[in-house]
Amino acid sequence: MNDLAPLLTPEGRALLDEVRDTDPAHELAVATRLRRDHPAELVSAALGQARLRQRAVAKFGEEDAARMFFTPNGVEQSTRRSVAAYRAERLRAAGVRSVADLCCGIGGDAVALARAGIRVLAVDRDPQTAAAARANAEALGLAGLIEVREADVTEVDTSGYDAVFVDPARRSSKRGRIFDPEAYSPPLSWAVRTALQAPRAAALKIAPGIPHEAVPAEAEAEWISDGGDVKEAVLWFGTAPGTVRATLLPGPRTLVSRGLPDPEVRPVGRYLYEPDGAVIRSHLVAEVAEPLDGGLIDPTIAYVTADTLTPTPYATAYEITDRLPFNVKKLKALLRERGVGVLTVKKRGSAVEPEELRRKALPKPHGTASATVFLTRVSGAPTMLLGHPVR
Repeated sequence: MNDLAPLLTPEGRALLDEVRDTDPAHELAVATRLRRDHPAELVSAALGQARLRQRAVAKFGEEDAARMFFTPNGVEQSTRRSVAAYRAERLRAAGVRSVADLCCGIGGDAVALARAGIRVLAVDRDPQTAAAARANAEALGLAGLIEVREADVTEVDTSGYDAVFVDPARRSSKRGRIFDPEAYSPPLSWAVRTALQAPRAAALKIAPGIPHEAVPAEAEAEWISDGGDVKEAVLWFGTAPGTVRATLLPGPRTLVSRGLPDPEVRPVGRYLYEPDGAVIRSHLVAEVAEPLDGGLIDPTIAYVTADTLTPTPYATAYEITDRLPFNVKKLKALLRERGVGVLTVKKRGSAVEPEELRRKALPKPHGTASATVFLTRVSGAPTMLLGHPVR
């Protein structure tokens, strides 16, 4: 699909409605039938868009995804709606009333900003992507708040806007995922300079794996997870320089760094806590461990252990029933003895692949019980911890 224009015509829109729920397994038969009455290219474009909309439901929800327009890269790289809405609310609460959304993609963030009542200039240099952003603003009834401009973001004057939001490209068609922030498009250094010029605030979306030493001193760094999955990191300017936080959605629940030292290493207790990924990425395991009266099972492993159960939204608690040195045969015998039929394998600090262990330790279900095994290190020694989540 190289051109959205045919899909925006009355014939294109009617065709999109007709193919909306097409099962991919039946796509060839549907295409053959529709080509009797419609141009072949239009049918292909409509079916391609239907596939993208089906994939986009996970990020945008069924109602929005059914009305929006996508590119393949746009579906992959756009922000999840819940995360974009959270970020937009932070900007609105900071008094921001207008934002220059640079590298806007298909407009997911621009939509969230507009729904928060913020006027948006959405900029992208790719013609197809900009066309999708424009079509989405119109489809969702937000064209009055979103101006879409096809341009190089480095040449756009943002001085008339309260804030800037920059989401630089972190993938390359040749190299795939880009890890060096200076290899982003545009580079992180340019985005930081632009952010520092914003009158009220700025937010830069970056990869969650960014080294902490690469965070500018003028920025607040926030790692965001949604439903337990780490989605992004954001550098905020004009908020609280030097602050590090982890935010968990839905909620939001936010944990802020207090500069605590790393927890001490202690023997494995009755409970094991697995911190949320945003907590781990933001290096805030100590802030989780302190109210749990917990310690680490190993100085290099982000599992917290404690003898008592203390509810926390920032970690999942497991009751540990067995501790074994790494030995597949012993684990297999223990699972048979316990009647385990469902095994969840988690690992941290182990080279063993979970699927490989599951296949060897539980080739056949031995019952209806379930268990979780952690492949990890305890004080440097390869260890298996068996337990179950605390409900």
